[in-house]
Amino acid sequence: MTTVISVHSFRGGTGKSNTSANLAGQLAAAGNRVAIIDTDVQSPGVHVLFGFEEALEPNLNDYLWGKTSIAAAAHDVTARVSESVPVAEGGQLFLVPSSVKASDIARVLREGYDVGTLNDGFRDLAKDLTLDYLIIDTHPGLNEETLLSITISDILLLILRPDRQDFQGTAVTVDVARRLDVPSLLLVLNMVPAGIDLDDLRSQMDAAYGAETAAILPLAEDVVRNASGGMFSLLEPDHPWSQGIRQIAERVTSA
Repeated sequence: MTTVISVHSFRGGTGKSNTSANLAGQLAAAGNRVAIIDTDVQSPGVHVLFGFEEALEPNLNDYLWGKTSIAAAAHDVTARVSESVPVAEGGQLFLVPSSVKASDIARVLREGYDVGTLNDGFRDLAKDLTLDYLIIDTHPGLNEETLLSITISDILLLILRPDRQDFQGTAVTVDVARRLDVPSLLLVLNMVPAGIDLDDLRSQMDAAYGAETAAILPLAEDVVRNASGGMFSLLEPDHPWSQGIRQIAERVTSA
């Protein structure tokens, strides 16, 4: 049985894709079969976190346009994990990237795509690769595609910053998720400046959303300097930010 995890944020710039990639890396290193799929077809970028300057081909766009199977668009990137840490027996990580070609992005914006095909792709990918975890890195905000991802999720991981706009937008997303009966809803507060009372902040989160906060990740210059140059939590495992990512992985595996 595959656990589907959607990683979402109401606004961009929350570190959603960075969190998704690092979570995928941690789960694979622990011995799980994991795939991460970049469904942010309007502004893709997960592939960069795995060391690729250009998105690989074939990709999600090729699948959505009927050019290839979803399994063929899944690239084995386990070596990107094992470069940093040992991968436990059975661990494997696949990446389904989206195209970064301007013409492909323009076509998506102009024509859209069949969300039913995307849904079939999620199911087929999980089956064909016998996945333990499927991580969906979504497009920020709420649209038909992200609503689909939320609907099929076993776990919805909502990323937000300590920012009033993020807090308000996340409240809307939490309400939508509850209406869609998502089995497990977890919050991750990212980019939290030093000096803030974390216990008080967690209490505020509990009161505002009535949902569990899986981790509070610090605003870390080291993570910023990494500049999407790899999975930071694997490169610097003792860093407080990395410890927070492992907390999320542990919570996800216990769900």
